[in-house]
Amino acid sequence: MDAPLAETRSTCPYCGTGCGVLVQARAGRIVGVRGDPDHPANFGKLCPKGASLAQTAQPEVLMHARLLRPQARPDRGVAPQALGWDAALELAAERFAAAIRDHGPDSVGFYVSGQLLTEDYYAFNKLARALVGTNNIDSNSRLCMSSAVVGYKRTLGADAPPCNYEDLDHADCVLVIGANPAAAHPVLFGRLLEARRARGTKLIVADPRLTESARSADLHLALRPGTDLYLLGALLGVMLRDALIDEAYIAAHTRGFAAAAAQARALPLAEAARITGLAAGDIERAARLFARSAATLSLWCQGLNQSSHGSDNSAALIHLHLATGQIGRPGTGPFSLTGQPNAMGGRETGSMATLLPGHRDPQDAADRAELARLWGVESLPSAAGLPALELFEAAAAGRIQALWIACTNPAYSLPDQALVRKALAAVPFVVVQEAYATETTALADLLLPAATFGERCGTMTNSERRVSLSQPAVPPPGEARPDWAIAAQFARSLAARIAPARAGLFDWPDAAAVFAEYTALTAGRDLDIAGLDHARLARGPVQWPLRADAAARGTADTGTARLYTDGRYATADGRAQFVQIELRAAAVAPSAEFPLALTSVRLRDQWHGGSRSAMAATLAMPPAVLQVAPASLAAAGLADGELARVSSAQGQLTLPVQASDTLPEGVAALAMHHGARWLPGSLGINLLSTRARDPLSRQPELKHVPVRVAPLALPWHTALLARVPRSRVLPLLEVLAREIEPLRHAALARFPAGDDAGVLLFAAHGERPDRLMQELRLLLGIEQGAPSLAEARSGRLRCLQISAGRLHAVVLEGVRRADLAAWPLYQRLVASGDDCSTRPLRELFAPELGSQPA
Repeated sequence: MDAPLAETRSTCPYCGTGCGVLVQARAGRIVGVRGDPDHPANFGKLCPKGASLAQTAQPEVLMHARLLRPQARPDRGVAPQALGWDAALELAAERFAAAIRDHGPDSVGFYVSGQLLTEDYYAFNKLARALVGTNNIDSNSRLCMSSAVVGYKRTLGADAPPCNYEDLDHADCVLVIGANPAAAHPVLFGRLLEARRARGTKLIVADPRLTESARSADLHLALRPGTDLYLLGALLGVMLRDALIDEAYIAAHTRGFAAAAAQARALPLAEAARITGLAAGDIERAARLFARSAATLSLWCQGLNQSSHGSDNSAALIHLHLATGQIGRPGTGPFSLTGQPNAMGGRETGSMATLLPGHRDPQDAADRAELARLWGVESLPSAAGLPALELFEAAAAGRIQALWIACTNPAYSLPDQALVRKALAAVPFVVVQEAYATETTALADLLLPAATFGERCGTMTNSERRVSLSQPAVPPPGEARPDWAIAAQFARSLAARIAPARAGLFDWPDAAAVFAEYTALTAGRDLDIAGLDHARLARGPVQWPLRADAAARGTADTGTARLYTDGRYATADGRAQFVQIELRAAAVAPSAEFPLALTSVRLRDQWHGGSRSAMAATLAMPPAVLQVAPASLAAAGLADGELARVSSAQGQLTLPVQASDTLPEGVAALAMHHGARWLPGSLGINLLSTRARDPLSRQPELKHVPVRVAPLALPWHTALLARVPRSRVLPLLEVLAREIEPLRHAALARFPAGDDAGVLLFAAHGERPDRLMQELRLLLGIEQGAPSLAEARSGRLRCLQISAGRLHAVVLEGVRRADLAAWPLYQRLVASGDDCSTRPLRELFAPELGSQPA
């Protein structure tokens, strides 16, 4: 008799939408995940990533991709050896204590993640600040949301998005700028499209690319990359010129408008149109739609944030809402879409070097004193902490002696990967606390296995300030533990060495106790959630603030839907602030040497470097391809599908190019998901990225880097595609990556193939590696003598492997191009499992052969 099926409420671990899910488990295994119909973030809907979550917990993933026990490397570059938890954390404590003793508390650092739970964040913050005595704790949210934080704080007084998802249902006009929610936040974009059908909402999308979001728009503003400030300034200028501002609202609820208005009037519309590449009439139309609509909502994400002026981008967008009174009412307001599932929780708990728990400031003496009193310590460190890029720059310079990395993969995600690898090599002791094997775990001295989705208990806050409780459906596999529990035991071991009296600060019996301690120190703050605990959240999610006396004050048990409804802001005088903005474009402009503006983009069905999402059999990880406008491709002397050397000031990669009519001339695009394991022999796509950053938020300009592309003539090319059992695909990808790493160009990808998995490999080299080709064919199960078709005239060799009537594998050799247009057809043929045993060989190769002679 089968074990009963149990369902447990949890939260999706991907984007910041915060979709509720029901995790289905049987006999200690996750067997399914469905959307929670009662969760107000998604009402049961899920995107393909969320719908495939159960696949990332299957036995083959646990066996080959998960970290299952603590391990230590006796030397860099050698295989790690297993050890017990106590020994592992004692080793970590000894090394951190020695660094603190010999070099001071600022010689160590902690780099954590927007995918941690709030309880995990809080434990690490207390560990860094109250025990170690350093503000060197930062989060990978620095890479995605820190400019939105600064934008909100400078204008509205607090890092508090004023809107909620219901506003999508009430808006008459929605401006999407610097975001592609169709790919990055699919559930929210679906809700927006439903509202458009129901009420005729006008949609404006400002994006250099013709994205899926832009295709749905009433007005697409295809501005040049990095020119957002000029567009936003011109919109305000048109509103002023045409008397579209709300003077009464400005007078009653804001300050600083005169200076902002003078700056906007000083920017001629014709000049803004020239700089942005937009028609002046389109800018005017957008301004009128925004200002004249009864309710206007704006959505933004990394296109504004990942900029050397991201803080000003955010502020300039918020200015439009303040100038027109489009805020504080249903369907209105500036709404930043959070990139990671709990980047909001990290901001709330102070998990960036520039923040303290409860929206406090580490540079504010009163905030430090208050938090020290609440924690029961004499004082907290006053020295400024190192944000992410500065932390790794300090490491590369030899100033960091011990580094703790939790739930993030800087050897893929940070810009200027050459610098990152130098930094990780220079730090004497690197700890990586992770659920999955990544590029960074390969470089660690100590590996600590962490629990992840479906295995842990704790809270997350989504983009609309909604706090949800995730409950464990199964125990963690192997010896994996919750992140907060790892941090707490390490803290107690470290305290025994550097401050024995403080060991008791970390005696939490469970995650609920951690959360209770954190919520208590938010009392009276703008994000007051003193009225929340795990028991309340087990009944359903809540939007902060929710004070402990909420019931007595008549506040809804579900929290606060919208902020600033009374026109009072979180500033000293209650007025919103128009701030001074410096009009400028990207930090480094395209030039004769690097003429293309490269922007990073996100694919709907993948998440970051694919450490979790690429484990799902139904989600494709396509090959890395540089998309370029056709005219720019021709100007570089390249044809569609050819290999190119892609260079920036930081480094170079070899990639196939693809002509794309979604891009304007002078712009190139590259998906953000391909790290070193998908591009073996390289450091991944962020090798190209610049370390330029916003001076206020310290967020790097990951969305823009000038590059050049040039033909790369390599005599030998091959492409292989094969269908393999799911149980084999992960170890196979590992072996393939190792085998093809020495080649001049090597790329891996995977695709769905029914009950099996599909593997795709592209490679190019100076000469045919005969032995390697034999090994690759053997690994992919392609027999010698399989049916083949050769063309002497073009030097092409094609080979098919048919097993049990199904096309099992395809090999092309000697091709000059990557044949990007043909491979989706081959994938469908391999994935379908259809009987092809009776089809002529030439017919099976028809997509690739085209009209070429036999």
